[in-house]
Amino acid sequence: MDFEPMHQAVPHLTTALTGPLLALEERFLQNETLIEQWFHEKWLSTPVPFYTSVDLRNAGFKLAPVDTNLFPAGFNNLNPAFHPLCVQALQAAVERLCPQASRILLVPENHTRNTFYWENVGALVMLLERAGYRVRVGSLMTGEAGRYDMALANGRTIAVEPLTRAGDRVGVAGFNPCLVLLNNDLSAGPPDILQNLAQPVMPPLSLGWWNRLKSQHFTEYQTLAAEFGALTGIDPWLIDPIFRRCGCIDFQKRDGEECLAQKVDEVLRLVGEKYREYGITQEPFVIVKADAGTYGMGIMTVRHADEVRQLNRKQRNKMAVIKEGQTVQEVMVQEGVYTFETLGPDQAVAEPVVYMVDRFVVGGFYRVHTTRGTDENLNAPGMQFRSLAFAESCANPDGRQAPDAGPNRFYAYGVIGRLALLAAARELQSAPKEARS
Repeated sequence: MDFEPMHQAVPHLTTALTGPLLALEERFLQNETLIEQWFHEKWLSTPVPFYTSVDLRNAGFKLAPVDTNLFPAGFNNLNPAFHPLCVQALQAAVERLCPQASRILLVPENHTRNTFYWENVGALVMLLERAGYRVRVGSLMTGEAGRYDMALANGRTIAVEPLTRAGDRVGVAGFNPCLVLLNNDLSAGPPDILQNLAQPVMPPLSLGWWNRLKSQHFTEYQTLAAEFGALTGIDPWLIDPIFRRCGCIDFQKRDGEECLAQKVDEVLRLVGEKYREYGITQEPFVIVKADAGTYGMGIMTVRHADEVRQLNRKQRNKMAVIKEGQTVQEVMVQEGVYTFETLGPDQAVAEPVVYMVDRFVVGGFYRVHTTRGTDENLNAPGMQFRSLAFAESCANPDGRQAPDAGPNRFYAYGVIGRLALLAAARELQSAPKEARS
C-alpha cells in the first residue's frame, strides 16, 4: 500500500455547516498564546504517557476526539519529513524516564502475520535507533514460538526474540535494557514476566486494556474540555462528545439490554437538544463500543434505542467478544460525531489521527475508507492511510490566513489532540506510584 506524503490543504469538508468550526478555529488562533501557556502549566504538573495517538472526527460543526490509544501502532504512516521531530521527542521522553538509558527493549503485539503492524514496529525501531538507542525486540511468546524474523517491505528484517527474566530485570539473550517500551496493549492482562520490574516500563502495565476504561478517559477529558471552554470562551460540547457508561452487560445472554437501550436514548436526547440549539439538521446517532479494547472491534452505530433491543445473533456475537477473545462486559455509549472530510477523487471519508510522543505533536495522518459512511467507524478492513504534515502545522499556525487554511486546521487538530493527551496524562497520574516510575 502506498502512503505518499501529502502537503496540500486539508480534505474537502462536504458540508455547508462549517460556521461553528471556522469560529472554533478562529477562537483557537485568537487565543494561541493563552492556550500554549495553559498547556505549558499543565505539563509542569502532570506526567505524560510515553506516546499517544488520538482519533478525531470533524463534523464541520464539531471537532472532537473519539478514541485515544496509549499503544499507537501507526508510526509507519507518519510523514518521513518529520522523523527528525519524532527523534527529538523520543529523546526527551526517554531522558525524562531514564536519563542514562542507552538500551531499550521493545515489546510488540503477538502478531505474526499482520505485516502492516510490523511495518509500524520497524518504523518505531528505526526512530529509536536514530535517537541514539540500541533496540531489541522481545516477544511475550515463549520458547521457539517467540523467536522469528519479520521481513519488512523496505528489505529490512526485524529479529524477534523471546523475553527472559533474571530477578527483577527483563531482557532478551545477552541484552539488559534500561527501559521497557510496550507496543502491546495487554488486552489479555499483564503478563507475569513484566510485573514488579526494576526497569521503567512504559506505558505502565496498569494502562493496558485489561484495566483501562474509555469511559474513565473521557471523564477526564470532559473535565478538561469544560476548563478549556471557560479559558477560551467556547461551548465545551463543540470539542467534547457526550457519553454514558453501561456496565454488567452480556450480549449473548441479552443481560443489561434495557440499561443499554436507556443509555442510548439518553445520549440521543442530549445530542438532539444541542443539534436544535445550533440549527443542525443531521440525524443524531451514537456509537456503542466496548469500554476497553481497540482494533475497531466491539463497535456499532445506533440511531434508535430499539436497535439495541433487536440485535440479531450475528450482531450480538460481533459485540460480545473483542481482541484476545476477551468478553465484553461493559460498554460506552458515545455521541456519534460525523466526519464530513473527504479525500481524493472518489471522496473517501477521512478522519484525522494525531500522533504525540511525550507532550509533542510529532505527526499524523488521515484514516480513509472508500466504503464507509460519514457516521461509521473507519477503523475497519479496507481502511487506508495518507500521511500529512501535522508536525510543522500544529506548531506553526498562521493567523494571516483563513481559519480553515491547512496550517490553522492542523493547529486545531493539535490542540484537541493535546487535550486528549492531557486526559490520558491524568489517567497516568492516578495510576499506582510504582507503575509511574
